[in-house]
Amino acid sequence: MRMKPDYQSILKARQPDEEENIGLASDLEQNEVMFKKIFHNSSDIVFRKVRVGKENHWLVMYLATLVDEKLIDEHILKPLLTKSKKQEEMRNEITDTLDDQFISAGETLLSFNVTDIVNHVLNGHAVVFTIEDSHAMVVKVSSGKEQRALEEPSSEPVIRGPRDGFIENISTNMALIRKRLKTSKLKMEALKLGELSQTQIVLTYIDGIVSESVVEEVRKRINRIQIDGILDSGYIEEFIEDSPYSPFPLVQSTERPDVVAAELLEGKVAILVDNTPFVLVVPMTFWAGLQASEDYYIHWTIGTFVRWVRFLFASIAIFAPPLYVAVTTFHQEMIPTNLVLSIASAREAVPFPAFVEALLMEIIFEALREAGIRLPKQIGQAISIVGALVIGQAAVQAGIISAPVVIIVSITGIATFTIPRYSFANGIRLLRFPILLLAGTFGLYGIVLGFLGILLHVTSLRSFGVPYFTPLAPVTITDLKDVLIRAPIWAKTRRPKAIESNNSVREPSNQSPNPSHGEQSTENS
Repeated sequence: MRMKPDYQSILKARQPDEEENIGLASDLEQNEVMFKKIFHNSSDIVFRKVRVGKENHWLVMYLATLVDEKLIDEHILKPLLTKSKKQEEMRNEITDTLDDQFISAGETLLSFNVTDIVNHVLNGHAVVFTIEDSHAMVVKVSSGKEQRALEEPSSEPVIRGPRDGFIENISTNMALIRKRLKTSKLKMEALKLGELSQTQIVLTYIDGIVSESVVEEVRKRINRIQIDGILDSGYIEEFIEDSPYSPFPLVQSTERPDVVAAELLEGKVAILVDNTPFVLVVPMTFWAGLQASEDYYIHWTIGTFVRWVRFLFASIAIFAPPLYVAVTTFHQEMIPTNLVLSIASAREAVPFPAFVEALLMEIIFEALREAGIRLPKQIGQAISIVGALVIGQAAVQAGIISAPVVIIVSITGIATFTIPRYSFANGIRLLRFPILLLAGTFGLYGIVLGFLGILLHVTSLRSFGVPYFTPLAPVTITDLKDVLIRAPIWAKTRRPKAIESNNSVREPSNQSPNPSHGEQSTENS
């Protein structure tokens, strides 16, 4: 009779991290003891033994919280139990090697390394060990766990356009992109980030359109990230952006699959992160923060008008309170007489200068906005609206704040909401305060200095080698048709030059509508 070694003493002699380079043993019990040691104090780990006769022949290991146990029973345990009964009846033909023909799951692979097997188990796969085999079979079964239903993203609503949005499951998000781009040129490269979280990352791009240099740069920046865990795509965004101290986002984030598909068609790269609905897109330009997907689903004239409204209100969101402070404090001669008298009468009982008034109201407005977001949906909206009305009216009646400041700050808040990209709007909100400080100190000269500083800053930024303010700086005439205006779809024959696409032609240039051909064919018929 063969003596079995003391596996517990063997495991105690090993260092905790030594399993990284350990191969599997050829003994079933030794493998069981090893993995029970690794998953010590894990109540959701399951070890299921399947016997042939009186001897354990197979061992199935999985995490019950990550897999659908019905699939385990149907595709793994049931075939093994059936095989074990046949082998017990024909003892002279017992086979020790597990053949994947008995496993009815879609994908299987062999693994010889302890670390690989641990990673597979933590990713929701089942592992089958066989007696006297130094390898294990990894069975990839879908988790089957409930996930959030597809619904319209709350951060990017549209009147006309698709209503589905990304969710926290990366496989579902990949499928949403595949549905829109049914081509073998759509590539999806899988990576892992996070020493403890082992978060799955997928780089998505269209081969033949994207520039290889951009893809390689994205790979390089992601591969150099070393961190314990990745809990959201925002972690990756801060590691890969070009200028980490800029208030402007240099990496675009979106919850909409149609936005990602459109950006991929322009030669950009998308970064999908498991457990988050926000997908990153690079490179990003300044104008992408002021564009919405709905611009391309409505008539181009309306889309152009809406864009100019956004340009106007983005400027108001930054400069309206500073202009009010500068003019009322330093440049009263610029205001018409009747308006000066009205403002003076409104501010007669106010004890604070215009700068303090505006700063106080801006802080209160930001606090109300943050409270409305953090409170439950049922009361958050009511609190933000009622709070703004009550506090504003009470402050005016008490003589603490003047009515013109309340009006200016309210218009500024509305202007911020017209910006479609939330991360871009946050940068605008932040810039308002230093400009307000300059206006309260130097008047219009301070505003001009602030504007020049912002302009110099955005023109110096780059996102993965692409100038942030392109196509205005540097000027690219052909790309202006999708910035200052929203050109018709049939007129956008080429992809943006700044993205350096390998295939710059988007569509033929002779597809403009020509009703005369239809009239001629009708007359001939």
